[in-house]
Amino acid sequence: MAWILLTLAGLLEVVWAFYMKQSNGFTKVVPSVVTIITMIASFALLSVSMKTLPLGTAYTIWTGIGAVGAFLVGIILLGESANPMRIVAAISIVGGLIMMKLSS
Repeated sequence: MAWILLTLAGLLEVVWAFYMKQSNGFTKVVPSVVTIITMIASFALLSVSMKTLPLGTAYTIWTGIGAVGAFLVGIILLGESANPMRIVAAISIVGGLIMMKLSS
């Protein structure tokens, strides 16, 4: 169950990162509210998952899901660059996440 909660926390991190970008520096109300709500939910789920998962594992997986997810959302929804170096970096993060999961 902790892994499911951690995955949801990571996905919510992607959501709040996207809406933070959409909030234009917290100048737009709806994206700002979505950012804050999903941020709180993400932290809450991370916190619950840390009851059973090691700190280093949980935090690394959470930030990794957020980083790679935000990278993909940036490319798909915001038209950001998908150059080879950025793709290799994202693949490296995923490789690290897999190793972290296997070590737990």
